[in-house]
Amino acid sequence: MAVDDRFTDSNPKTTCVVLGGNGFVGRSLVLKLLKLGNWIVRVADSAYSLQLHHSESLLAEALSSSRASYFHLDLRDKRQIVKVLEGSSVVFYMDVAGYNANDFYSCYKLVVQGAKNVISACRECRVKRLVYNSSADVVFDGLRDIRNGDESLPYPWKIDNMLSDLKAQAEALILRSNDIDGLLTCSLRPSNVFGPGDTELVPYFLNLARYGFAKFIIGTGDNLSDFTFSENVAHAHICAEEALNFQTVSVAGKAFFITNLEPMKFSEFLSLLLEGLGYKRPFIKLPANLVRYILSVLKSRYFSCPLLIHFFQSALHTRTFNCSAAQKNIGYSPIVSLEEGITLTMESFSHLARDSSYSRCCSSTEQSKAEKLLGGGKVADILLWRDEKTSFIHFLALVLLFYWFFLSGSTFISSAATLLLLVTLLLYGHGFLPSKLFGFPIQRMSMSNFEISDTVVKDIVETTVHLWNKGFQNIKELAQGDGWSTFLKVAVILYLLKMIVSELLTTLIGIGLVSAFMAFFVYEQYEPEIDGLVDILLTGLKEFTIYLMRILPVSVSRLLHYHDNSQRYKGPGYAKELR
Repeated sequence: MAVDDRFTDSNPKTTCVVLGGNGFVGRSLVLKLLKLGNWIVRVADSAYSLQLHHSESLLAEALSSSRASYFHLDLRDKRQIVKVLEGSSVVFYMDVAGYNANDFYSCYKLVVQGAKNVISACRECRVKRLVYNSSADVVFDGLRDIRNGDESLPYPWKIDNMLSDLKAQAEALILRSNDIDGLLTCSLRPSNVFGPGDTELVPYFLNLARYGFAKFIIGTGDNLSDFTFSENVAHAHICAEEALNFQTVSVAGKAFFITNLEPMKFSEFLSLLLEGLGYKRPFIKLPANLVRYILSVLKSRYFSCPLLIHFFQSALHTRTFNCSAAQKNIGYSPIVSLEEGITLTMESFSHLARDSSYSRCCSSTEQSKAEKLLGGGKVADILLWRDEKTSFIHFLALVLLFYWFFLSGSTFISSAATLLLLVTLLLYGHGFLPSKLFGFPIQRMSMSNFEISDTVVKDIVETTVHLWNKGFQNIKELAQGDGWSTFLKVAVILYLLKMIVSELLTTLIGIGLVSAFMAFFVYEQYEPEIDGLVDILLTGLKEFTIYLMRILPVSVSRLLHYHDNSQRYKGPGYAKELR
């Protein structure tokens, strides 16, 4: 097999494994290792394949030349980890996707048990260095500010954020395994990581902004936070590995905070991102005590939303960290400034900018959701007020008909007869009008306006016959003593219809008339905000359902779960199989 001369040099290449290399920070680290040129990189993650972006030509080239390779990995299976680690010298342990933030058991198995499996596999495969990507959140209890915190901060006795608590346990396991069977370990604790490819912090706030919910400043807005650009995190991992390679006593078995060394107000950081992408700065100040109360409700056992709680806490508290130890012991220094990092991040999320999303929604070539719901055509044009004059005329005509039939005090039949008589007189009188009246031309009505095509008549007759036959079949079943479920359904529907017609019909029709001319128009104008509110309500309903499943007796929960699955997976041949 021929050797690619582009990667042949006098320096031997070291094989490393990037666990979680398909993730946000992991991908940045993989690209940085490949740029250095002295690494053979094995990328491992929970995804079954590695999806490449158009800007990752270096990674594509490395995969084709065997300088890089990809492995599907489940951290709960130690045997898979051993297969990936065999023959490697260094392991960079990043965040691996695949866990449900609301499922403690799933998170524990992947984070804590996964860390135990990685440590055991490293020792078995004689890996020399293990660098763990932890988080500054492992020392934050969610209650107290941290100002210029250093590595002497202990783990809190209680961490409100479940994922942070589990990461703290995983970090402790990795640091305790230092210098056992020749394995040297250290841990890095970046704070508020952001950058291109971010899947949490930046997309979360941009989605809030799109839905109109990023207008708030929590408390005074003066609380400071440290942020870390993703490329700086990747650079810190390489610095830590180099320091471990020299077996520095001050590095092995230690944890180090990593930031951009530029603390700033959390609200200011958020404002720069939002303004850069065309959204308004947060300007409404919410009292801190109110937000704390909201957090206490969200953290109750009824609902669980870890990401929302984490960002609320970040926006509420001061959290700054001292990186002197990282600068001194592993030689870390940011290579991308905070300002440049924010600019690069905004460029990568340009597809979520307000102008682009607005133009997509309002483009004349693409229908809005409201128009799609109405099926397009004349009805959509009228209800969405495309032509205000036409829409107003139709609205006024419908209001007059509503008054004529329901509010005039006459019976429905007498109102219909009077209306037909009035229409007949108008049509008859229109026939006697001259071609011009006071200088205005009078258009004659074409006979085609009163004709119904044979196709329409045929469709109406076929539909009527089908409904008649279906109704007759149901009556026949009832007469033979069968179909009692059908009888009950019909009886209940007729009874409800009687109640509605006798008491609520007029009110419901009036509300429906006004809503039809308002609801679709309002939805089209405020589509992002309404969709966001619906998403929040659906999320709350889902969390409440999960809570109900937890508190219900096991037998009832299993029965509901089985019923849900059986309804979901019934195929076309299900009834045939039962027979």
